[in-house]
Amino acid sequence: MLARDPSPPPLPPEAATIAPVHGNESYIALVWRRLKRSWTGMTGLFLVVLLLIMAVFADFLAPSDPKATDVAFAPPELPSFHDKDGNFTLRPRVYALADSADLDPVTFQPIVGPDYDHPRLLGFFVEGAPYKLFGLIPADRHFFASMDGQPVHFLGTDKFGRDVLSRAIHGSRVSLMIALTVVFIITVIGTTVGMVSGYFGGKFDVWMQRFVELVLAFPQLPLYLALTTLIPVTAPTNVFLAFVIIVMSALGWAQMSREVRGKTLALARIDYVRAAMAVGATDRRIILQHIFPNVMSHVIVAVTLAIPTVVLLESFLGFLGFAVKPPLISWGLMLQDTATYSVIGTYPWILSPVGFVLVTVFAFNALGDGLRDAVDPY
Repeated sequence: MLARDPSPPPLPPEAATIAPVHGNESYIALVWRRLKRSWTGMTGLFLVVLLLIMAVFADFLAPSDPKATDVAFAPPELPSFHDKDGNFTLRPRVYALADSADLDPVTFQPIVGPDYDHPRLLGFFVEGAPYKLFGLIPADRHFFASMDGQPVHFLGTDKFGRDVLSRAIHGSRVSLMIALTVVFIITVIGTTVGMVSGYFGGKFDVWMQRFVELVLAFPQLPLYLALTTLIPVTAPTNVFLAFVIIVMSALGWAQMSREVRGKTLALARIDYVRAAMAVGATDRRIILQHIFPNVMSHVIVAVTLAIPTVVLLESFLGFLGFAVKPPLISWGLMLQDTATYSVIGTYPWILSPVGFVLVTVFAFNALGDGLRDAVDPY
């Protein structure tokens, strides 16, 4: 009787050349693969990257000097691809407004219209107002501006004749810096307090949560206005800005702490945490090695959702005059020009910073929603 051969039959030649791929996918790779499936999350990520690039390279991307003055409340100069005869051209240009020889039949004032006889060509990487890249490298090249070196106002000018687009691009630095700094402080304090309170429990947790509830019970808006008015008007800009960041952080960490505490209470009952306690692991090791990595997924999502809240708060306080003082530029400070209804009706381009705020809020909210689905798809 013949013995049975236990070896499997040989693979066909074409199948032998295909080697199966085995391996463990890391958690970050898994989250990234899930995030790529969400078009809202990827759209938010793309916009967030553009906003950060705009903030870092604001001097290069701004078409002109944000502090230079020109004609007050000048209307936007839109790029055109047509010459004065209506023929299409590949070179973009703008036509500055000028007084024509015709008079208005009612006011007998010269009619203002585009000066088609003197077009101003636009180009990329053109020479313009000098600046220092990253505050260190002298440069004078701008991404897209007028080739003759004269300022061009794509979104018009404000009441002092300053370019709105350049100021909005530079204002992204202060607005995003405030948001990122405040959220960083909120995350560090809230995560630490939440994990420690939820892990140790007992009387420490009871008293800590009563303090958290006290912070959450404060009416934030009146408190913001009351605290910011304590700083003298003559105080340095950096001191005023630091005080605003401290106030926002002091009132914002409690909600993050409450959320992290809830996650810690659930994690503290998991078997591997109880096993670490049983073998004598220190509390510091358990918190840092077992609880903190599992809490970070929720913290990252909470951070992306908290940034737009701080951006909106800074814009609102800046509109009221309690966030940023000149010579700094922020979106909220720029919106002070819209306080008069007549100005909005006559010069609607002054509302342009609202568009930057809306894009920022949408970008971080979309990224947060995409990350939330990618981190916890169930």
